[in-house]
Amino acid sequence: MPETNRIEYKRELNTDVDIEKEVISFLNYYEGGVIYIGIDKTGNVIGVEDGDGDALKIKDRIKNNISPSAMGLFDVAVEEREGEYIIKTTVASGSEKPYFKKKYGMTEKGCFIRIGTAAEPMPQLMIDKLFSTRTRNSIGRIRSNRQDLTFEQLRIYYEEKRKPLNSQFKKSLELLTEDGALNYAAYLLADENGVSIKVAKYSGTNRVDLIENNEYGYCSLIKATKSVLDKIELENRTATQITSKERIDRRLWNPVAIREAVINSIVHNDFTREVPPKFELFADRIEITSAGTLPEGLTEEDFFDGVSIPRNRELMRVYRDLELVEQLGSGVPRILGSYGKECFRFMGNFIRMTFPASEVVNSQVTPQVTPQVTPQVTPQVTPQVGRLLAVFTGEHNRQELQYFLGLSDRKNFRENYLNPAIEVGLIELVDPNNPTSSKQRYVLTAMGKRLAEKIDKD
Repeated sequence: MPETNRIEYKRELNTDVDIEKEVISFLNYYEGGVIYIGIDKTGNVIGVEDGDGDALKIKDRIKNNISPSAMGLFDVAVEEREGEYIIKTTVASGSEKPYFKKKYGMTEKGCFIRIGTAAEPMPQLMIDKLFSTRTRNSIGRIRSNRQDLTFEQLRIYYEEKRKPLNSQFKKSLELLTEDGALNYAAYLLADENGVSIKVAKYSGTNRVDLIENNEYGYCSLIKATKSVLDKIELENRTATQITSKERIDRRLWNPVAIREAVINSIVHNDFTREVPPKFELFADRIEITSAGTLPEGLTEEDFFDGVSIPRNRELMRVYRDLELVEQLGSGVPRILGSYGKECFRFMGNFIRMTFPASEVVNSQVTPQVTPQVTPQVTPQVTPQVGRLLAVFTGEHNRQELQYFLGLSDRKNFRENYLNPAIEVGLIELVDPNNPTSSKQRYVLTAMGKRLAEKIDKD
């Protein structure tokens, strides 16, 4: 494949390669682009000798030599192609144009724009125009109304990914304004805030009969995101169809597409309007509504093609660090792999995604979000948690339960079995003050015992 307006090839990373110039040209271009190191101008794969080392150099140069910060707007990865290693740098279009080399500032020597297959100097008139219209009302520039914020939840999530936060994390994660105050991104990621994400459930196909109104929030946005994902995973039950030849199992919604839709709606939500995304479950569909329209310069066609202009790059950086998102522009194509473009509706101030269920849902209240529910209600649980309860006949520790389930991966066990059961309220810790010990013992709650008995009878 030859070079295009969105693809740039470099034979190697040497002193003659101005990687900052190429990245800046894509940051200032409305579609972004991709830079390959280890491929010549004709598209032939040459390979690189030190892929990891060169990738680290690229990251450092982008981080230290470009302004405004491009963190959250690029991804550098080493890939194997035709038996050789190459470096792929994906760059999204930025929302704070013009981007420039710190060394030269907002001048024709520092600003570049992609024209055809080349990075060309940006005329001063264009630089001035872009700067005058630059988006200043972003969560990174808005001062938090609270400055006494703590980030213990965020620390825990980073430690789980073996990326412990140091004393300078507020600066490195861009949680500070230019004058050193905590910004609105910090407010969203803090242990306590005033942001709540609602997950509503209706018994029918309209908004008349509300049977659940759950709120996940007033905590780190990461924790709220995981809670929403867990709730929707709980609702996304498996429907079974028995035919003469086989048994067909299918979920109400494609789990990969729904996960991408949930995360996209949160990380790209326009929080400057102080309106969080909303999730609504109906008998025949799920609707996800986020605040804001498509970013300036991004058309619907670009959107469906996977062109990415992150609205909240500070959040995107954190979500990528914690592996909640994989790479730039991958979310929408993953959704379109299971659902059509008609599932998206672009309104004046909101974007709504509607995903039909594979069959009509027999709605009932789920217990983990409504503790006032009467004991007769049977909780809905995932097949994994059901299997856990089926072998949970007494008091056990983590290692014993893993043995019963035939699991060796501690992380898989915790994420797919133990945490959902605790979240639903079917299992509780004997000693809540020591939740991480492998010897910590767990017991069934009253609700867990009822469900375990039902599973045993069935």
